Amino acid sequence: MTTMIELKGLTKDYQRFRALDQVNLSVFPGITGLLGPNGAGKSTLIKVLLGLVRVTSGTGHVLGYSLGTNTAEVRSRIGYMPEDDCYMHGLSGVESLQVAAQLSRIASTEALRRGHEILDFCGMGQERYRNVETYSTGMRQKLRFAMAIVHDPQLLILDEPTSGLDPHERDAMLNRIRILARQFGKSVILCTHILPDVQSVCDYVTILAGGRVRLSERLEVLRTVKDPSLTVQIAGNTEELSSRLQQQGVRTETVTPRVLKVFGETEALNPVLWNTASQTGSLIRSIQPSRNSLEQIFLDAIRGASHADS
Repeated sequence: MTTMIELKGLTKDYQRFRALDQVNLSVFPGITGLLGPNGAGKSTLIKVLLGLVRVTSGTGHVLGYSLGTNTAEVRSRIGYMPEDDCYMHGLSGVESLQVAAQLSRIASTEALRRGHEILDFCGMGQERYRNVETYSTGMRQKLRFAMAIVHDPQLLILDEPTSGLDPHERDAMLNRIRILARQFGKSVILCTHILPDVQSVCDYVTILAGGRVRLSERLEVLRTVKDPSLTVQIAGNTEELSSRLQQQGVRTETVTPRVLKVFGETEALNPVLWNTASQTGSLIRSIQPSRNSLEQIFLDAIRGASHADS
C-alpha cells in the first residue's frame, strides 16, 4: 500500500534536549490515531511534517516529497487544525474561512463560496455571520476544523479536534472525520488524548513516548485477543450459566456477577451458549467478541517506554 508519510531514523535535537529519537514511521491512507503522553514529541513531529522545523538527522517523505523540500507545496496539500485558537479578531466566521482559502491561492469569490459550503458541512448556521471573538468553545472548534479543510487538502492533521465539545457535538465532529476519510478519500492524523475517539474512528494507532515510536499498528490487530472469547452480559447471576458451560467443557471466567467471559471461537460457541442459557433460564442481554482494551495497550506501550529509557 502506498504510504502518505514515510520516516526513517528521524531525530530532532533542541540543544541538549532530544525531542524525537530515531523515529521510524509509515502512515498509510485512512485515519491514524497519534497518541502519547505530554512531552512525547507529538507537537515536534507535526511541525516536522508541516516543514516548520528542520530535523537534526534522518530522512523521510511526506505526500511524495522529500522531507524539508517543496514545503509550500506540501503545506498546500495538508490541512492543519491546531489545538489552540487561531482565528482573526474582527472577522466573521465565513470571512475567516474566505481568508484561509485565499491564503491557499483560491480566488476571492470561490473562497467565499467554499467558506459557506464548508460551514454548512460543519453544521454552522447564522452564527457564521457573527464575529469570531463572540464564539463559544464548540463554535471555535468547528471554525478551526473548517479552516483546515476549506482548501480541500489531501492530508488532515487534527490536534485535539473534540476537546471541549459536548457529547452531541463530539459525535458530530467524529462523523465528519469519518465522512472525509471514507467518502472523500482524505487521510487523517488524529492527535488526541481521548482514547474512545481513536477507538471510534481510527484505522491505525501510533503511540509516541520519549520521542520514540513505541507502537504502530492497525487498530483491529491491536484489539484482537490472542485467546478468542465472548463477553456475555446477563440479567441475573452468571454462576449457574458458568457452571453448566464448564460441565460441557467450555472454559469461562467471571468478570462481574453479571458479566461472563466464555472462551472459544464465536461460531462454535454461539449455539452452545444460547442452548445452555435457555436450559438454565439465563436471560442474555448482550454478547460481544472480547477485545483488548485500548487503554491497556496505551499504558503498556508507555510503561515499556519508561523501562526502556531507564
